[in-house]
Amino acid sequence: QVHLVESGGGEVQAGGYHSLSCVVSGSTSGLNYMAWFRQAPGKEREGIAVIGTGGAYSAIGDSVKDRFTIYQDNTDYTTYLHMNNLKIEDTAMYFCAAVSNGDVWSVHSYRYWGQGTQVTVSS
Repeated sequence: QVHLVESGGGEVQAGGYHSLSCVVSGSTSGLNYMAWFRQAPGKEREGIAVIGTGGAYSAIGDSVKDRFTIYQDNTDYTTYLHMNNLKIEDTAMYFCAAVSNGDVWSVHSYRYWGQGTQVTVSS
């Protein structure tokens, strides 16, 4: 069992920087991938960043490419999402996910999810 807790959400001004963290606890021996997803009201949950345990693989979704980065602390698997040049359309609930059994961009492939943290970008 893996437990994920996101933190760092809040209200941010457009154009600004913000970061989120996802703390991992429980049985981490099976961790392979971790990811950040987000879901805006009325929209589907969208994968925005993925990282392989150990950091050998990482990828950023097209919608946030060149603005967001993902980083994982190899000592405790805490996974961060660094967000630059935030836009109004980045407003969403952000979720951390762990342990993928398929498509790393699919919400259906992740076994564990955090409760989410809200990011609101204002003008």
